[in-house]
Amino acid sequence: MTSTPQVVKPTQSEVVVLTGTSGAGRTTAAHALEDMGWYVVDNLPPQMLQPLTDLVARTPEALPKLAVGVDIRSRNLFPTLRDALDAMRAAGVNYRVVFLDANDDVLVRRFEQGRRPHPLQGEGRIVDGIQAERLLLADLKDSAEIVIDTSTTNVHELAANVHEVFSEDGPIVLRLNVMSFGFKYGLPVDANYVADVRFVPNPHWIPELRPHTGLDPDVSEFVLSAPGTQTFIDRFVEALVPVLDGYRRERKHYATIAVGCTGGKHRSVAISEEIGKRLRQMTDVRVAVTHRDLGRE
Repeated sequence: MTSTPQVVKPTQSEVVVLTGTSGAGRTTAAHALEDMGWYVVDNLPPQMLQPLTDLVARTPEALPKLAVGVDIRSRNLFPTLRDALDAMRAAGVNYRVVFLDANDDVLVRRFEQGRRPHPLQGEGRIVDGIQAERLLLADLKDSAEIVIDTSTTNVHELAANVHEVFSEDGPIVLRLNVMSFGFKYGLPVDANYVADVRFVPNPHWIPELRPHTGLDPDVSEFVLSAPGTQTFIDRFVEALVPVLDGYRRERKHYATIAVGCTGGKHRSVAISEEIGKRLRQMTDVRVAVTHRDLGRE
């Protein structure tokens, strides 16, 4: 007699609340999740959030992966979002908040290219609407488990980033982006941890090194052999260990470690590469090294 195989039902659904500033790419991220098999509900009024997730919690096999898009279009109901999230947590519904953001200049350009107003600009300028929205979303961004900066990514790169974060190997592995940047171009908006390496002698002032970057061996050797650099890297990586452990405890599975120098060309690039090598030696950590301002004048 042939036995009937037992179907193992999921004990709990994975729930993601997808939000962020208007124009930062939330719709693209939602489409990427949908392509990966998530059930996506877009522009859900916050009051409907808990009833929907309660339904999913009772029948997790029906919707094992649920993504809910919440944005400023529900602005009359938006103040109730925090209450809805707190109620979900109290009811035992585990969720993660994914927040998409970009710098003001990029957002303004995107709205201008699309020839559409910002939802909150009213009779003012696009930038007025962006600032009003940032104030409204500040607490939500601070509490988000994942913040994705789309300032320098196109729709295809954003979709790839979302796929990386939510790939089938699951969120057990802590995904780190070690990003070099130049302070003169501003802090990365998605940085979880920032290091300032402007104490290292600047190769910019050495004529034969100036045209090169921190990816070139001569610059890298100069930076990494400078007095204090190796000590800084050793202690910085050591200091990250309890931080990364805390991220895991708080269910934050994606983080950006930003390393800055003046222009983001020499020191921060070389040191970010070295920090990335050190972090890759840790277990359950996946590391990507990116250079935000490399190539800028």
